[in-house]
Amino acid sequence: MIYFDSSQNFDEKDGIEELKGSLSTQNAEDKLMRSVLENDRETIDKGKLIADSINQGLQSFTPDLMYQQLVKNYSMASHIYGPSLLKLATGYHPDYIKKNINIPEFRKELKFRIEKNIEKLKDEGLLDSSSDISEKGYELASLVMYFEELDKLSPKGILGEKIHRKASVYGSKESSRAYKKGDRYRDIAIKQSAKLAIRRGHDSLDKKDLQVFERQSKGQTCVIYALDASGSMKGNKIDACKRAGIALAYKAIHENDKVGLIVFGSEIRTTIEPTSDFTFLLRNIAAARASRQTDFKATLNKAIELFPYDHVTKHLILITDAMPTIGEEPEKETIKEASMARNKGITISLIGINLDEKGRKLAEKIVELGNGKLYVIKDVKDVDRIVLEDYYSIS
Repeated sequence: MIYFDSSQNFDEKDGIEELKGSLSTQNAEDKLMRSVLENDRETIDKGKLIADSINQGLQSFTPDLMYQQLVKNYSMASHIYGPSLLKLATGYHPDYIKKNINIPEFRKELKFRIEKNIEKLKDEGLLDSSSDISEKGYELASLVMYFEELDKLSPKGILGEKIHRKASVYGSKESSRAYKKGDRYRDIAIKQSAKLAIRRGHDSLDKKDLQVFERQSKGQTCVIYALDASGSMKGNKIDACKRAGIALAYKAIHENDKVGLIVFGSEIRTTIEPTSDFTFLLRNIAAARASRQTDFKATLNKAIELFPYDHVTKHLILITDAMPTIGEEPEKETIKEASMARNKGITISLIGINLDEKGRKLAEKIVELGNGKLYVIKDVKDVDRIVLEDYYSIS
């Protein structure tokens, strides 16, 4: 366990049939893509505004309601909308709003800005007539998250090429390579490590001398990313975890593996069996919205259903900030489902965000049964790296 603070040729002319119709949806998608790629700041900001509202558990924008909440109880409104959304919707820093919210002239300007910004979203079709986020809105939010995540990871080499490998239970020992964080000690190549140390003139075995066996893959890897969307994950937590899911989907599909998705809270709200359709995954990851409680039993049970019966590597990555709270005996029920998943050939890793002692102990049992890894973290800023590291360790 690891503790931390993804032709045909024509010889003659054929008759051409003219068809009338509309390709507005595709044109709209192309336009959004072009705007984001060209770094159109206004379009990107609108995408961020929508993404932030989703992360706060919101699906519609009502200017009057937002304004009234800010005026009536700023602290409560700040909790509902979050600092990023407030800044994007008003153009003001939250601290500035808090400082001036009681000034009549400022209130008038604040209301004007909120109405103007939200009206722009409607005019561009990012919100529908009821002020709910439209399909185009979700599309823009997902594109912005996707490109921002790639911009973050690509310069650091995290999305580079990778040799397709599997864990020992699925593959046989092949060549060796340098040891890296996350490798199992049982895979250390003793002779190769000793020979390397001797060639380097070392009197003792240094960590830098360690070599591990690589194991040749025998098939495809299917990963299911299970994202906790309970109320406590609202805001920055769910945003960071969604971006990690995007990185995993991008990398794994690039490696010809498949990725599935489960978004869970008090109930299972989104399920996608392992697929190579990155665009479909991206759209659904970006649309994940926080709810209330956490149901691990249902999540593990659904994962068993979603994985294929084929002879492939099946791995589940659970990411949560709390242990199960639903059921008569949620902990026992969770352990039972984890055991059943393992019997189906599914390995389980868990990324726990700020878990308490009780939660950590249960998490340890889950990964022990699931023959996976536990990553306990305090800060979500590097969760994408951890998710990809776990993928590297099993694929």
